[in-house]
Amino acid sequence: MARKENRFKDYDITTQAIHTGTDYDKETGAVRRPLHMANSYKLPDDLSQVNYSSTDLLMYARNGNPNQKWLEEKIAALHGADDAIVLASGVAALHALFWTLLKNGDRVVYPNVSYMAVYRMFHELFPEKFGIDAVMVDMTDLDAVKAAITPGTRLVHIETPDNPTNRVTDIEALAKIAHENGAILSVDNTFASPYNQRPLDFGADFVVESVTKYINGHGDAQGGAIISNDLEEMDRIRYEAQVNVGSVISPFNAWQIFRGSVTFPLRMERINQSALKIAEWLEQRENVTFVSYPGLESNAMLIICVVFLVLLIGAAVAYKLGYLAPLINNVTKK
Repeated sequence: MARKENRFKDYDITTQAIHTGTDYDKETGAVRRPLHMANSYKLPDDLSQVNYSSTDLLMYARNGNPNQKWLEEKIAALHGADDAIVLASGVAALHALFWTLLKNGDRVVYPNVSYMAVYRMFHELFPEKFGIDAVMVDMTDLDAVKAAITPGTRLVHIETPDNPTNRVTDIEALAKIAHENGAILSVDNTFASPYNQRPLDFGADFVVESVTKYINGHGDAQGGAIISNDLEEMDRIRYEAQVNVGSVISPFNAWQIFRGSVTFPLRMERINQSALKIAEWLEQRENVTFVSYPGLESNAMLIICVVFLVLLIGAAVAYKLGYLAPLINNVTKK
């Protein structure tokens, strides 16, 4: 698939969120993109040259739909990327990336604090079903990452900030380590969003976002995105995971998320401000023994945050209530 056009690449993210992927409806003149719920589209009269596994031609909803393609154009622009694929959920996007890139015998190095679905895929499903060798590492310990990488390592996958502890990882350093060893670096950017962090700018090969969260922002639609400048591998993901596994997003969800994305930068600005105030307030409470938020001055990873995060970072604040500690310790002992 060709590189996504971004007519607004010289404008800030607020303008891109409003205008990228939009156009006048050619039939009615409407200034907003319509919802196309059709599951089939008119094919050329000459079918001899039609590739039924292609996503370039509108033919069947599993191959793609107009609302998906318009949303992909917007997501790619928000990341300053050449391409984006939007699928049914964030986990569908993660699975599509791993399913396409990995083969039997490959090693994956991934964080020792990971989103539960990633843990299940790499700890249980992929090793048992496909013979993937997966090892968990503290991604803030670069020496440990280097030690975990072997000649068979295909992928280094990180979350930054991670879920749920908000630990921040040095994307640029890990990209260098991965590439020096012939591996690919993928980054789950869900907790940051492209408003706060664009991992491709720091050397990542692939980025995954749950667009259910910040980009949609209204709690009424589910979707996930894979973002990259590697057009050849992105076409492979479309062929293998979207068309032939069927993880495509529904037109309605794509339309809903496209609508929500217009206000995404404005919401993120307020989210960042509010989350920092809440984290600072929690730090002052006597019954709170631990607070983790990347923007806090007390954060041990603050220097990395300043380098990689454009602003403060997201809505998630991790904390621990002191009066629960004895109860938790007691339950753990039992």
